[in-house]
Amino acid sequence: MTHIEFVWWWMLFCLPLPFVVRWLAKPTQPRAAIKLNYLPPAETLTHSTQWSAKIIATLLWCFLVLAAARPVWYGDPVTTQPKHRDMMLVVDLSYSMSQKDMKDGDKYIDRLTAVKHVLDHFIDQRKGDRLGLVLFADHAYLQTPLTFDRSTVKQQLDQTVLKLIGTQTAIGEGIGLATKTFIDGNAPQRVMILLSDGSNTAGVLDPIKAAEIAKKYHAVIYTVGIGAGEMLVRDFFMTRKVNTAADLDEKTLKKIARITGGQYFRARDKKELQTIYQKINELQPVQKASQVWRPQDEWFRYPLTVALCLSLVLLVIRRKHV
Repeated sequence: MTHIEFVWWWMLFCLPLPFVVRWLAKPTQPRAAIKLNYLPPAETLTHSTQWSAKIIATLLWCFLVLAAARPVWYGDPVTTQPKHRDMMLVVDLSYSMSQKDMKDGDKYIDRLTAVKHVLDHFIDQRKGDRLGLVLFADHAYLQTPLTFDRSTVKQQLDQTVLKLIGTQTAIGEGIGLATKTFIDGNAPQRVMILLSDGSNTAGVLDPIKAAEIAKKYHAVIYTVGIGAGEMLVRDFFMTRKVNTAADLDEKTLKKIARITGGQYFRARDKKELQTIYQKINELQPVQKASQVWRPQDEWFRYPLTVALCLSLVLLVIRRKHV
């Protein structure tokens, strides 16, 4: 909780000092006044004015002592991780992600919706990591730069829609852009989670070449192939079996993971996708080491300002009656 502390609290013992000095000092004997008839009579302090001056002088001393005690305001504790991990979520946004073959309970939802639901929970668990989001279709785009603000990453992911950046699949460019983002940081650990439901059909960078570049910059890539595969589809007169993951290039995804020291996972429904991200959480646990600091602000200037104002008021009173 926020509160105020006096760093030099022992200065508060000086508060009764003027009263101690007044009590110990010997009283002075009043001197005889010399009256000159040709001079105008001098104004003297009235009884009420004397008391006002004493009260102001007392308050002035109190605020000076408070300023000398150095009051400091402390805010709520802030926890930071001294050694963070950079993690890029590289998500396929090609039109094939609209395929409704991901089983969610008793119904089927499209692949992109399943990814959003699972990643939303995954992002919540990555407290302490810097997260970023790269989307790829015809080309790759950096949707969210690396940040500790997990809510922003979730919001940017939830706002993605199909056909936003095309309909094809540029896997190589997605890896390349995520790797470029890693280069600009200095994190000791760099992890990329690549999710795709197809094969590389666009872009100027080959996925295997992109994986070799990522390895050069010490990035580990976990690849996830998404798609139900064989499922029964009901037509007008019959039910037939189709392969909804025919375009999935598992061979390339496995090779990308192997080159960079990661792993390849296969997600056929929403439950399997959740299990995969739980496994990745185990393979890349969140850093437990943390540092706690509290924001602080020096407040001595406030009582010092009040003391200055009181001294000006006291000076005006004295000049009027002298």
